[in-house]
Amino acid sequence: MSEENKDLGEELNDMIGDAKESAKRAGEKISQKTTEFAEDAKEKASEFASEAKETAKEFSDGAREAYQNATGDNKKILAGILGIIFGGLGVHKFVLGYSKEGGIMLGLTLIGIVLSCIGIGVFVVWIMGIIGFIEGIIYLTKSDEDFYNTYQAGKKPWF
Repeated sequence: MSEENKDLGEELNDMIGDAKESAKRAGEKISQKTTEFAEDAKEKASEFASEAKETAKEFSDGAREAYQNATGDNKKILAGILGIIFGGLGVHKFVLGYSKEGGIMLGLTLIGIVLSCIGIGVFVVWIMGIIGFIEGIIYLTKSDEDFYNTYQAGKKPWF
């Protein structure tokens, strides 16, 4: 019986060795699968992050464009009406951010008012009024996109 016990002991040791070997291989496979899963998760997270950044940039650009169009509309109408009503004073130029040009129109109009007693000043005031009136009409007849591209983005100060 002792020989049978030895055989059983050897078989048991062989089975334990096989089990250890199988457990080791299973552990390696699990480790490999875990590593692959982690790399796949990192890649997907990176893709998600880049798509989120792109979407956020598109949203930001769209919001910026909407804001510019909205403010461009208001400036167009306001500048056009002020150009028609107070054209000689250059108020419409100040609204669009053209301080130098608005100052020139205001200064010439004030000089014209002072010189109106001579007679030539009336023509200066009249010319400044006509220029403002024409610019107001031009502002109101342009499309929103043309107005924005010409006077706000392009910075074209006259006509």
